Amino acid sequence: MKRHFIFIGKQMIRMLLLTFFVSLAAFMLLSVSPIDPLQANIGQAALGSMSQEQIGKLQAYWGVGEPPAERFLAWAGDFFRGDMGVSLLYRQPVAKVIGVKLVNSLWLMLIAWVLSGAAGFVLGILAGLREGSALDKIIKGYSLLIASTPAFWLALVLLMIFAVWLKVLPIGLSVPIGVEACGVTVMDRVRHAILPAVTLSITGIAGITLHTREKMIEIMESDYVLFARARGESTFEIVKNHALRNVLLPALTLQFASISEIIGGSVLVEQTFSYPGLGQAAVTAGLGSDVPLLLGITVISALFVFGGNLIANLLYGVIDPRIRRGGAGA
Repeated sequence: MKRHFIFIGKQMIRMLLLTFFVSLAAFMLLSVSPIDPLQANIGQAALGSMSQEQIGKLQAYWGVGEPPAERFLAWAGDFFRGDMGVSLLYRQPVAKVIGVKLVNSLWLMLIAWVLSGAAGFVLGILAGLREGSALDKIIKGYSLLIASTPAFWLALVLLMIFAVWLKVLPIGLSVPIGVEACGVTVMDRVRHAILPAVTLSITGIAGITLHTREKMIEIMESDYVLFARARGESTFEIVKNHALRNVLLPALTLQFASISEIIGGSVLVEQTFSYPGLGQAAVTAGLGSDVPLLLGITVISALFVFGGNLIANLLYGVIDPRIRRGGAGA
């Protein structure tokens, strides 16, 4: 038990260090960005009609001219004290802005994550069981095609088909236009989330499908499966008793690793569907030089990614007892 706590402690320290360096990298990229905060948010025409005193106040507000090192250290110090700062664009606490945006994105990404994992796992098993068949070729071809398809292009195609041509789904946003918050129903939110969730699900299927297929082919060609067939076990029994656990562990690894892909894909998908989530807020913060908001979103996203990898490592021993015994004896 002590070794398990030591392992978790080391992983937590590693996660904090990685989060710090990720936030530092995001800040450095934003610092060298050619975007001028004043021109991007105020406009060149408005700046031309302002006095130097007004421009000076705006520069102080956006942090123009301040040493980057001092700005980052000031932000990091406040962050570790629990203060994520105030968004320069929304003029609200960053924690409040992220909380609202995260609610919209979280369930969208959760649905896409579950659907892509389940569908990819099943399709990979079916393709591996029927290697070389028409079903295998269709699933493999589909996966290779989707793996090379940009998420934003797929989103535009689905938007054109289901929202513009067929008019069976809304064209964007997370709620109907012109409806007050109290009048928005659960079904309204579901209908507006269908296209973004389906887009994220489709793009996330390919990797898990191809990897599961290869692992399934390897298992079906193994000696212990050949021995199981000689004993008269059916294909279903072989999959249930021998293949499922062996193929589940690498699929689980990919599934939790795909959190980063889901988060990255949500940025493009939310922009395409004008879905007011965390991804769209990150783009707005980047283009508007809202440093506190962008760094806050970066840290939260990094914690989700690193947390998913940590959960996958902890679940290894639950799924495969050999790993649990090996870790205990190490």
